[in-house]
Amino acid sequence: MPRDYYEVLGVSRDASETEIKKAFRRLARELHPDVNQESDAEDRFKEAAEAYEVLSDAERRRTYDAYGHEGLRSGGFDPGAGFGSIDDIFQAFFGGGGFGFGGGGRRAAAGGDVAIEVEVELAEVATGARREVTYDVVAPCEHCRGNGAEPGTPISTCERCGGAGELRAVTRTPFGQMVRSTPCDVCGGAGKVPKTPCEVCGGSGRTRQSRTSAIEIPAGIEAGQRMRITGAGHAGEPGAPPGDLYVEVAVAEDERFEREGTDLISSVSISATEAMLGTTITVPTLEGEEEIEVVAGTQPGHQYVLKGLGLPRLSGRRRGNQRVILEVIVPTNLNEEQRELAERLDETLEDDNLAPRRGEGLFGRVRRAFG
Repeated sequence: MPRDYYEVLGVSRDASETEIKKAFRRLARELHPDVNQESDAEDRFKEAAEAYEVLSDAERRRTYDAYGHEGLRSGGFDPGAGFGSIDDIFQAFFGGGGFGFGGGGRRAAAGGDVAIEVEVELAEVATGARREVTYDVVAPCEHCRGNGAEPGTPISTCERCGGAGELRAVTRTPFGQMVRSTPCDVCGGAGKVPKTPCEVCGGSGRTRQSRTSAIEIPAGIEAGQRMRITGAGHAGEPGAPPGDLYVEVAVAEDERFEREGTDLISSVSISATEAMLGTTITVPTLEGEEEIEVVAGTQPGHQYVLKGLGLPRLSGRRRGNQRVILEVIVPTNLNEEQRELAERLDETLEDDNLAPRRGEGLFGRVRRAFG
């Protein structure tokens, strides 16, 4: 059941037409979705508009006072049937471009955004990088300095729109008078027309140009993250701000490493005999090569942690670690001599040779196996 229209607007049943209009204007400003972020603001706004549609019409108000909502429906009235968008409703009261309470003319359109992609190496993620990027952008014409007129020639007020930059049409709806505005088709919304259009831009005041900018890519950036360069996008209409440049970063794959947050993971393979006897291995890092001593009896899956050789967090200084996982290769395709040696070794092995590391229980071995 719809709420009482007088209750919706917060006025008494004997309120004048002026009081009803003031009440609706107050609610409209208060409930517009651009101002009020509550989830039900738009529904309450439309409810207030419906109440005003009825109470501002003398005949409908008399029917509502006598018979309520059912009386309106039986009389063929469909609440809200004539409503357009919220901006259209605001134009009927405030004029201009929708939610602009000042009632002024058309707003100049801001410039569009530009999106590009740059690629960095994994090593550059550790230190940060600098890239020069070239992209196409709409910018103010350098020949006419953005005013659209050939230098030295006059600029006059547009005769079609009278300098307003927009054309307005007033139509009647069940809600009342609706004011719709469109950019002037002669001056394009500028309000002025050059007597002699610029030979370079044809009078638009803007041209497509190639622009080169230096981009600082911070250390620790993740693949797919975007950086916003304010004001580096397409130029807007006269008096309006330019758009922004969005730079999406791609990180080139490095087959030596896998990235896990700020840690880097790599692996190194040794033979089973090297694992049994011990050896020295050389592993790659972002800083060069590092030597690791593998002690005799080291098991497959053992991890070595190289502290501070990982990647930093975005806007942070401290770096993560590099984890090196040891892979032990079991020999295959043994010849007769190798098989005999392996069998002789197997015959000499005792329980102590096959026992787990001292102090390491089942769960310790599982944690080591799965990293």
